[in-house]
Amino acid sequence: MKIEQVLEDNYEDVGNDHVGSSADTPMRKDAFELSDEEKIERIKKNVSDIMHTLGLDLTDDSLSGTPNRVAKMYVKEIFGGLNPDKKPNSSTFDNKYKYGEMLVEKNITLYSTCEHHLLPIVGRAHVAYISAGTVVGLSKMNRIVDYFAKRPQVQERLNIQIVKELQSVLGTEDVACVIDAKHLCVNSRGIRDIESSTVTAEYGGKFKEEALRREFLDYINLDTEF
Repeated sequence: MKIEQVLEDNYEDVGNDHVGSSADTPMRKDAFELSDEEKIERIKKNVSDIMHTLGLDLTDDSLSGTPNRVAKMYVKEIFGGLNPDKKPNSSTFDNKYKYGEMLVEKNITLYSTCEHHLLPIVGRAHVAYISAGTVVGLSKMNRIVDYFAKRPQVQERLNIQIVKELQSVLGTEDVACVIDAKHLCVNSRGIRDIESSTVTAEYGGKFKEEALRREFLDYINLDTEF
């Protein structure tokens, strides 16, 4: 077998087996030398080339604007979390109530993109922390999840990045995150199992203790339908 085929098969196996490379999103040092507008122009041309190669007629009214729409979506929306300038400003406040129990923000809607096939990841994130003297606005927890989700991702990495960011913001190791999500690279291609979802977790500090971890999971399972 040719070496090129072996390498191609290995790369495909990495994607199908959900293997990640690092806790940090792999980025080149020159990632932000181009402006958003320059990136959109380059991506638009590349998408046009892909569509042309597939045999699509780009003069058709329905298709003619697709390359530009996809390019803007990539840069401004679904991969906007690659840009550090879009990182949410997570102001903290003194824990004046002296609340010493865990705070849980559950069922945070999560839209991300699998970095192996660039297909959607859709699910929920559940985040908790125990204050070490400061608290963060509830909506900021949602924004942190959204920021790190808006990039090509592996679900385990997303867990770690959310927890690390909140640990840094809050000045405590006592942060946890559980994610339950469907991966369209599994649901819509390959094995095409539409029922399965992937659950991952990252526990820091006191959440590594079984009793506290169980309490967090019990909160997640509370019926809070309104």
